[in-house]
Amino acid sequence: MGRRVVILGAPVDPVTLEEAVERITSLLRAGGSHQILTLNPEYLFRAQKERDLLEIAWRASLVTADGVGILWAARRLGFPLPERVTGIDLMVALCRRAAAEGLSVYLLGSRPGVAEEAAQRLLQRFPSLKVAGTQHGYFTPAEEPEVLEQVRQARPQFLFVGLGSPRQERWIDRHKEELGVPILMGVGGSFDVLSGRVRRAPPLFQRVGLEWLWRLINEPRRLGRMTSLPRFAWLVWRSGREKSEGIE
Repeated sequence: MGRRVVILGAPVDPVTLEEAVERITSLLRAGGSHQILTLNPEYLFRAQKERDLLEIAWRASLVTADGVGILWAARRLGFPLPERVTGIDLMVALCRRAAAEGLSVYLLGSRPGVAEEAAQRLLQRFPSLKVAGTQHGYFTPAEEPEVLEQVRQARPQFLFVGLGSPRQERWIDRHKEELGVPILMGVGGSFDVLSGRVRRAPPLFQRVGLEWLWRLINEPRRLGRMTSLPRFAWLVWRSGREKSEGIE
C-alpha cells in the first residue's frame, strides 16, 4: 500500500478493493480495535467546518476513496488514486473473507427489520458466514448502553454500522475501545440495498461515476445534500491553485 494522500486536510489510503481487504485482514490479526472510514465528498466538505470529522479520519486505521469526487480531487491535486472503494463493496468483500475464514459479523443500524433482512441476504450469498447479531439503529440514548453490551457479548470480528454519515463515524470513534471489536466500519445505507429494499444503481451508472445521479433520481429528498458537491469541487479547485496538498 502506498503512502497516504491528503485531500483538504483528510487522509486517503491509495488502495484497491482487494488491497483494502488484505490491509483490514492484517489489522484484525495485529490486534486492537480499528475504524475503517470510506470517505466521500459530503463527509469531507462537512469536515471543513466540523473539524472533529477530520480528527476522526486521522484516527481511522484505513481511509478509502468512496466517491468519484474523491478520485477527481486526488487527480486534481496531483495524487491519483487507483480506484473507488465504496462502503457496500468493501462490506460485501469483507463478508466473503469472513465466511471463508470462519469469522463473525454484526450488523447495526437502519430501520427495524432491515439489518435482519440484510443479514439473511448475506447468508444466502455466503452460507458459511457467521452472523453474531443484528440491531436496528433507532435506539434511544437510554437504550444505548444495552446495545453496546449486546455487541460486546456477541464478540464479532467485524461490526458494520449503518447510522448514516457522519453520525456513524462519530459513534464508532466514541465507542470502539469499549466495544473491543477488531474491525468497525460505517456503511451508510448499505443495509437497505443488501436487504433489497433499495435498488443500487445499475453497473453502467457505477462504471461512469454517475451513481450519485441514480440515487438522486430515485431519492429526490437527497437534493439538498447534493448541493455540497459543487461547493466541494470549488474548494478542491481553489486548493489546487493556491498550493499542492502534501503526502503524509
